[in-house]
Formats: sequence, C-alpha cells, structure tokens
Amino acid sequence: MSVAVVTGSAGLIGSETVRFFGEKGYHVVGIDNDMRKYFFGPESSTEPMRTALEQTVPGYSHHATDIRDNDALERIFSTYGTDIEVVIHTAAQPSHDWAATEPQTDFSINANGTLNLLECTRRHCPKAVFIYCSTNKVYGDTPNRLPLVELESRWEIEEGHRFFRGIDESMSIDHCLHSLFGVSKAASDLLVQEYGRYFGMRTGVFRGGCLTGRAHAGAMLHGFLSYLMKCAVTGRQYTIIGYKGKQVRDNIHSWDLVNCFYHFCRRPAAGAVYNMGGGRHSNCSIVEAIAMCEEMCGKKMNTTYVDKSRVGDHIWYISDVGAFRRDFPEWEYRYGLKEILADIYDGMTK
Repeated sequence: MSVAVVTGSAGLIGSETVRFFGEKGYHVVGIDNDMRKYFFGPESSTEPMRTALEQTVPGYSHHATDIRDNDALERIFSTYGTDIEVVIHTAAQPSHDWAATEPQTDFSINANGTLNLLECTRRHCPKAVFIYCSTNKVYGDTPNRLPLVELESRWEIEEGHRFFRGIDESMSIDHCLHSLFGVSKAASDLLVQEYGRYFGMRTGVFRGGCLTGRAHAGAMLHGFLSYLMKCAVTGRQYTIIGYKGKQVRDNIHSWDLVNCFYHFCRRPAAGAVYNMGGGRHSNCSIVEAIAMCEEMCGKKMNTTYVDKSRVGDHIWYISDVGAFRRDFPEWEYRYGLKEILADIYDGMTK
C-alpha cells in the first residue's frame, strides 16, 4: 500500500493534494484540526472541505490531529510505518498579521509542528519523500530594496535587472524585517533543508508566492485573490492597504503547485529548495486584480484605501521558477491569471 500523509489536508493546498494523490492511486491520510477557523473565524472553517473529501475521495482517512501533539502524530505514523511514501506538509498558521497577535501559537505550529513531523518521518519512514510548503516571506522585506519603478497600475522592476524575470533562491534571508510569521516559516524551512542534508532524507522546500484556487476559504488576513473575489461577488467592502494598491504578487493555482509536488516525488533530492509561484506567467497588482474582478462580476467593487502599508509587506514579488523548470522541464502551468480568477468566480457563483 502506497500511503501519502497530507497535513492541512482540508485547506487549499492540502485538499488539492488529497484529490491529486488520491487520483494517482495513493491511500491518503489527512491531518487537519480546523485551526483556520480559530485564526480567521467560522467563515474560514475547513470542515465543509473535510466532509467533501471524506465523501468523494475513495479510501481517504482523516485525523483531526494538532501537529503540535507529537504523541498523536507518533500513533498515526507508527500505524502506517514504511508504507508511507510521501509526507506533504501544508499545515500552518498562514498570516503574518495574525502571527503578531499570538507569537507563541504561530511559532509552535509552524516551527515545532514541522519538527514533530520531520522526526516522525525519520523514525517511521525515513525513505519517504518529505515536501514542505514554505513561503516567500522567508526573504523578509529584502525585495523592497530592489530598484522599483512606479507605473500607472503597478510597481515594476527594470527589464535589465537580474531579478526582472523573478526572484530566485539566491536572495538572502538575512538582515531584514520578516514579520513573526516569516521567522516561524524560515525556521521550519531551514529544518526541512537540514533534515535533508544532515540525515540524508529526501526533502523538498517550495517557497510559494500567492497560492490560490477555488478551494481557498479566503479571509481578510489571508487569501488575496479568493477574498478579493468574495468581496466583488457579495459587495462587501475591500480595504486596499498601502502602496496605492500597486503592490505586485504572482499567483499560482493550487493544482499547478501540487503538480510540482508530484514531479518532485518521482525524482526527489535531499534538501532541495525552489521558489514557486506564478512568475511572469501569472501576476498582478491589487488594482489590476480589482479591475479584473469588476469585469468578471459586471459591477464596481466597494473599496476603501488605507495609506499605511502592512509591516514587512512586499511591494513587488514575482517568483523565478527557473530552478524547478531546470530540474523538471516537463512541468508546465495549467492556469494563468484569468483562468485562476474564473475558477474562483465559478466556485463562488455556481
């Protein structure tokens, strides 16, 4: 029996992973205790997705386990042992704003929880592939030092700059402001790398840009495109925070990211690190995304502007996915920005 353990299994990336690997013939074991409801309120609960997965994915086994509970994790891993071929760790406290409200909760989930999972993998299934869903916030606000140019609808970097096609893995994570969330994710990012290099485990770190798709339970503090489209559809007020709304993000659909995970599983390495986002293929500023949502919904959005940026927020971030493409040249994007927004819109209205 080929087992895939997926943490955060009822969230955006986790649920996509459950469906994807289930279709590939894996017996999928999900771990998710709906902390998203605690972070962002009842509207963001992952319980409906958990129910949907249990009803539609054959053989799916769900555990409402907190990844900080090492004893409970030990019981799960010991049950399946060396049948576990891959561990895909997507569970996290995902908001850098929320992290500042409960720093110990944030760090214990993101860092200590990751350590628990790595140790369980090392003890019970050391040959399994361990994939970690990291974040571009490990680079802190270093991207804001780039020589950016203000255009009509976005901030941009000059074409001749070495990072024009996107930021690669050579950018330093030192001497910058990360946010507490960025620190807890950087700690777990380094742990996953170290278990690969020190213990020879097959580990891969994927530093995501904006991860998105119709399964995202978008909230004001997390889930940029999903929450933006929710406001566009419902008429709820959307608050643009700082930088004139011209801050740029690259956006990757959850299916495209999970397809990266699957490719890595087939040819894993020890301590691999990849920046993974929409790159130049799929990116937008907030005001550009608002215009696209308005066009799709056929009505003006209700927006307000706060002239104070979020602490450590990126002005411009586009991922260079070249390292992953070099290692896995057969991988391609399925979704562009328009397809992503259409998918989210369809999920909310049909």
